[in-house]
Amino acid sequence: MDKAYRNLDFLASPEARTLRILGEYLEPQARFARYRIKDTVVFFGSARALPADQARQELERAEATGDAATVESARAAARLSRYYEDARQLARRLTEWSKGLQHSHRRFIVCSGGGPGIMEAANRGASEAAGISIGLGISLPMEPPSNPYITRELAFEFHYFFMRKFWFVYPAKALVVFPGGFGTLDELFELLTLVQTRKMGKRVPVLLYGTKFWTDLLRFDVLEEWGTISAEDRKLVHLVDTTDEAFWFLRDQLTALYLENEQA
Repeated sequence: MDKAYRNLDFLASPEARTLRILGEYLEPQARFARYRIKDTVVFFGSARALPADQARQELERAEATGDAATVESARAAARLSRYYEDARQLARRLTEWSKGLQHSHRRFIVCSGGGPGIMEAANRGASEAAGISIGLGISLPMEPPSNPYITRELAFEFHYFFMRKFWFVYPAKALVVFPGGFGTLDELFELLTLVQTRKMGKRVPVLLYGTKFWTDLLRFDVLEEWGTISAEDRKLVHLVDTTDEAFWFLRDQLTALYLENEQA
């Protein structure tokens, strides 16, 4: 007879849900401690973003078919691919900078949701800088497996969205949000709520990448006009359009918030 902690039928049952939730807290905690990871820079964005060369090839094939709907879809993918390449470059630059820091215990490790698109681009950029990176994946029936650029020992797969979100937020020291869909918006607004309500005991710069996308989508001025947020709340996010802007903003913010006291 199996002991309870080896009984897979029991562990998969509703009665053991608390144990499964606790496992998704304790197992990542143990792994992060093993690899001395305390600080992450989290990348969010569309899972549908393609590398520029792949998007260009698909557009050429679509234009050859002449089907208007297919061409329009391929053009949208080509437009979005710019952000794949920017996320890749930004993650690479941040990783190179982080690896050069004197204080090895304070490493700003790139972290993504583990999937394709912008998530893949972030892990890929860190890998190209010969750095480690994290992928916090989630089990979904329609999603492909984790991207191949995540550091093998730091690839996670969660069942519970809320535990995955906890591990996005808890070690995060900055957030970079590229154009994305429902999942990206959900993650962005949950973190903004934590910052706004001061339930987060640290300062986390929130960078929105792609001014046109974000200003077309989010009208913070309307929220302020209706009195549902304050003028100060609008300062919780910072808009950028280039990897240079993003890198220097993040480097300056992370240095001021987390490194200067250590260097003093």
